[in-house]
Amino acid sequence: MTAQVAGAIPDSRGLNLYRADRDAAALFGFYLPEALFRHLAPHLDRLGALAGGPLDDLAATADRNPPVLHLRRRTGEDCAVVEKHPAYVEMERLAYSEFGLAALSHRGGVLGWPEPMPPSAKYALTYLFVQAEFGLCCPVSMTDSLTRTLKRYGDPALVERYVGRLTSLDVDALAQGAMFMTEQGAGSDVAATATLAEARGDGTWRLTGDKWFCSNADADLAMVLARSEPAPGLKGVSLFLLPKVRRDGLPNDFRILRLKDKLGTRSMASGEIRLEGAEAYLVGERGRGFHQMADMINNSRLSNGMRAAGLMRRATTEALFTACRRQAFGRSLIALPLMRRQLAKMLVSTEQARTMMFLTAEALDRANGGDPEAARLARILTPLIKFRACRDARRVTGDAMEVRGGCGYIEEWSDPRLLRDAHLGSIWEGTSNIVALDVLRAITRDDALPALRAHLDALLDQAGLDATLRDAFAAASARACAFAQDAARAGADTLARQAASALYHAVTAAGLAREAACAGLPHRAALARLVLIHRLAPRDPLGAPDDAALIDQVLDAAAGPA
Repeated sequence: MTAQVAGAIPDSRGLNLYRADRDAAALFGFYLPEALFRHLAPHLDRLGALAGGPLDDLAATADRNPPVLHLRRRTGEDCAVVEKHPAYVEMERLAYSEFGLAALSHRGGVLGWPEPMPPSAKYALTYLFVQAEFGLCCPVSMTDSLTRTLKRYGDPALVERYVGRLTSLDVDALAQGAMFMTEQGAGSDVAATATLAEARGDGTWRLTGDKWFCSNADADLAMVLARSEPAPGLKGVSLFLLPKVRRDGLPNDFRILRLKDKLGTRSMASGEIRLEGAEAYLVGERGRGFHQMADMINNSRLSNGMRAAGLMRRATTEALFTACRRQAFGRSLIALPLMRRQLAKMLVSTEQARTMMFLTAEALDRANGGDPEAARLARILTPLIKFRACRDARRVTGDAMEVRGGCGYIEEWSDPRLLRDAHLGSIWEGTSNIVALDVLRAITRDDALPALRAHLDALLDQAGLDATLRDAFAAASARACAFAQDAARAGADTLARQAASALYHAVTAAGLAREAACAGLPHRAALARLVLIHRLAPRDPLGAPDDAALIDQVLDAAAGPA
């Protein structure tokens, strides 16, 4: 780590982000199978070092040098070649090859582990990676999610043809994935999809239409929604696999019209694509495309929540680093009462998101094993983390920039990139309103609330709280569930955001309390109580909060003497 000169701005370059996060090892050890955690521990440490140094430098370089689209070769031929900066290409090697982030849920052999790893391992590793680079984690997630959806719904011949390439650890052989869903008139309203699909009688389809926002625009394979049936609305939409190269080896019949000039994720190519009779393959049942695409979207939503958690962790780590080393008014910043309150609030949101990430990963793992109750639980936890964690990331990254002060506004530092990237999570794979409404749909259509209630009870039972505190948490959880149930039954869309937030806070408070008891991290009980006091319990907005002792516990654990 860079040596500090007296009076210089504290610079965290070279900080190992795994070691700097004092709860990381204990939490990863709690949520991962013991043998797997022991095996991954040196890899997590290496990735933490990369994320705080070389990987972060690569990310900053790629952010300053976004991809370039070339539409013509010098010989006069039409093309659609996306030129990526060497820094981005090196990050691809690290993500896809060295750490196998897109493959480790689907095959053995990644990082020397003989079997596919559970979701908790994938999210633990990617949680560290995203603290340096957000943009590439979108293609990584889509490649992983496309593989999952293709294996689940695709024709066995398609699975045989493509899954090996999708899970390759050789970047030269790898097939990256994407999903092309958004149209100008069909963003969140998928029923308005206008792209047309025509069956050709040889097992292939031809797709015609424009897709308006396609991330990882030059991906080798993309899942695409198109209208294949005369039925209106969602009933006429099917799901297709679109390869970049046709069966005859020629480029497929679609063009990248332009790349997007984006606020964030500048390192990664997002573009507008025109399908001109492009060759594609039906995935799953005709006319049920959105049902099948929802599997990929939900996986991507969970990944979005994980990425928001990672961004908050990096922002909070930077803020703590600065506050512990910067002097103002003759005192360390972290000794100033208002700064302590600000940092504690950041830590609460940051740790809520990580807890929800692992709770959702646990539910998903059980659901993948055939547990229907876990599937209902994952169904509601996924939109909850996508909704609340992505919203919180926008605030936490902004607060971290403020802790660093004027330097935090300068592009030489990580803060602006984190802030720009954080705004993405609330938009992609469904805006906040869409995802909050999906929470109510999970209650009414999928009967997910009983599974959530049972999960809350189990978490509180494992937390080992004294009777008084147990009753307080249980009462707050019951109120949150009742409020969400009433909003869903009444079709009260205006209450969807309030209901989603309440459920998120109830789950994370219980999860934090369990971690305090079961992961050997007693200060996380203070985080849980802060969630209860400030997010779930009635309180006077003009009253002075009685939480100073809790804030001290949280900050002493996060930034006190090691």
